[in-house]
Amino acid sequence: MHSLSIFGTSSDAGKSTIAFSLTYLLHHRGFKVAPFKAQNVSNNSRVCDLGGEMAQAQYFAAESIDLPTESDLNPVLLKSGRGSSASLIINGEAVGEQDVRAYYRDIERLKPIVTDAFKRLQERFELVVAEGAGSPVELNLMQKDLSNITIAETFDTKIILVADIERGGVFASVWGVYNLLPEQLRENVIGVLINKFSGDITLFDEGRRIIEEEFGIPVFGVVPYKPFNLGFEDMQSLENYVQSSYSDAIRVGVIRLPHLSIFTDFEPLIADDEVQLNFIHSASVMPEYDLVILPGTKRTVEDLKWLRAHGFDDALTSFKGPVVAICGGYEMMFERILDPEGIEEKAGSITSGFGLLEGDIVFEKEKTVAKGSYELFGLKLEGYEIHHGQSAHFGIAKEKFYGTFLHALFDNDTFRDKLFKEVSPEYEGYDFQAYKDEKIREFAQHVEQAVDMDRLIKLLDE
Repeated sequence: MHSLSIFGTSSDAGKSTIAFSLTYLLHHRGFKVAPFKAQNVSNNSRVCDLGGEMAQAQYFAAESIDLPTESDLNPVLLKSGRGSSASLIINGEAVGEQDVRAYYRDIERLKPIVTDAFKRLQERFELVVAEGAGSPVELNLMQKDLSNITIAETFDTKIILVADIERGGVFASVWGVYNLLPEQLRENVIGVLINKFSGDITLFDEGRRIIEEEFGIPVFGVVPYKPFNLGFEDMQSLENYVQSSYSDAIRVGVIRLPHLSIFTDFEPLIADDEVQLNFIHSASVMPEYDLVILPGTKRTVEDLKWLRAHGFDDALTSFKGPVVAICGGYEMMFERILDPEGIEEKAGSITSGFGLLEGDIVFEKEKTVAKGSYELFGLKLEGYEIHHGQSAHFGIAKEKFYGTFLHALFDNDTFRDKLFKEVSPEYEGYDFQAYKDEKIREFAQHVEQAVDMDRLIKLLDE
């Protein structure tokens, strides 16, 4: 059976949700299937069950089918670095920072890494659903493309194009991407999915005819727009979330740091009918909120300086409600941040923190990457940690302040209950895991209704 590549005709076409849905649907039809993305560029990572880091999208797809997560599902991950550099993670392990130009110059050495990971998956699974990255036909970068061209050509995968009709220009994007693909890959395109359609779907009947008859590309389906507030891969998709809240909801503000990371921390709050969540770009609006979150960041010192430059230091110290500081946000709350190894700043640099907490944060070269159960704030909480900064205190609670290195904090129903009942004793709470399971099933069924799965499986088996 052939593996499957999911190419987008543009960025944010919905590749991740389509790839996750098809992985889920194939799994529930009895196939042994694995999600994959050769290279991901995201500050939103998770700790694998088998150790190391991987991108959120493939973690989420694997988790949805109870597949243990491992770095082979995402062998190359890039995160924000200093200036024009990127933090490079290979096979789950951080290997340092590299200038972007140098990264592309040395791309050939990464190709065996991603192809070896794919081969290992092929040995254990019937098929792999490989998500592409951005557009597969960036002509100046096609020979340096790990996620689209390298995988599709090396492994002769079947290809589905995902086109975002919400953006406009859907015909041009489908025609352009298809015809700019190398001939070998055009022959492997088995169809196109029109994604995020709003309104009467029959209005696209003529559009379907044009793509199928005039372009010569089968249309697998037209997927109606449906909000899905889980598995966010990047800030662009996160900031498009759709939230339904009660009129008297608890107002939560997340400070929108320039290098905000691990933003899936907020999924349980977006899903909560009793919470209204917004991203705060200005310190002046902080008094409008009942609770403020200072989130994780890939660039703690740089974002601390940004906060000071925009008046957030005074706003945070004078804020009357609870403050929750996570990972990088937590590190900022100490008296000093020491960087002897030059992890973020010049080696030996010392930066003054907000001083709410006594002691120093020390950036160590060896990154802490762990997951499990933690005793924190008088509760037993599940979560994970990814950080260079070290402190004698994993978490501190005092005077309407909660600070910790722990990510997925709000996934824990017990912590949300404790926190929000301090703000509003009437807060009832909900079961986030049950909600998550239901929404995953609902969205996958939504895609299944629009896609000819029998035909897809037949084509993959040819």
